[in-house]
Amino acid sequence: MTLEILYQDEYLVAVNKPAGLLVHRTHLAKDEEDAVVQRLRDQTGQWVFPVHRLDRGTSGVLVMAFTPEVARHLATQFSETKTQKTYHCLVRGYCDDAGVIDYPLAKLNEQKGRSRFKIEGTERDAETSFVRLKQFQLPVPVSRYDSMRLSWLEVTPKQGRKHQIRRHFKHHLSPLVGDSCYGCRHINKVAKEIWEDDFRLMLHASSLEFTHPITNLPMSLSAGFSDKIVNILNKLEGYRT
Repeated sequence: MTLEILYQDEYLVAVNKPAGLLVHRTHLAKDEEDAVVQRLRDQTGQWVFPVHRLDRGTSGVLVMAFTPEVARHLATQFSETKTQKTYHCLVRGYCDDAGVIDYPLAKLNEQKGRSRFKIEGTERDAETSFVRLKQFQLPVPVSRYDSMRLSWLEVTPKQGRKHQIRRHFKHHLSPLVGDSCYGCRHINKVAKEIWEDDFRLMLHASSLEFTHPITNLPMSLSAGFSDKIVNILNKLEGYRT
């Protein structure tokens, strides 16, 4: 499958990563051959070097470099929080109109076959801002509740800690719909039943702003929603409150 290229020059390339695709091969998925790195190498005819990452289930703007030097320059911008990242996500419940989740995140032990747990002493600052764009109430029973309440959010993480948005909204008691690691199994079960083939992790990296590492020009890249997200939002529109 050909990746949608959002921007390309001699130094870097940006794509709209589809949900379900790894950024690169990992020891946690040793048997998985397909990944963005391999597809882009075949598509552009050049080696590409990861700069940042998106979770496998997350779609949206992903930037890669054509040389290790450019990759290092870009990675520094991410590590020093000099980039601006905007996501959209669907979460359980009614959120406030706007808010900030300020909650340090520790590294997680994720050995295959073992339960995930925090590594004490590895906590790092993490801050995520959000604005509620829409809210919905579906007349569908979920666990002990007689309806399903959801919020569609625009989210801006200040840092880029692993699973930051997903972990922050779990901490906020508003887990993401479709999140198999940190989500609500009751919501996910019902959502999968009513949305069938469109069901997925409802998290999308909508835009990314950074400084071009060679030209020093400001860059602003945007990625459209996948058909599955659009389909789900269209189905929800009739239940908007």
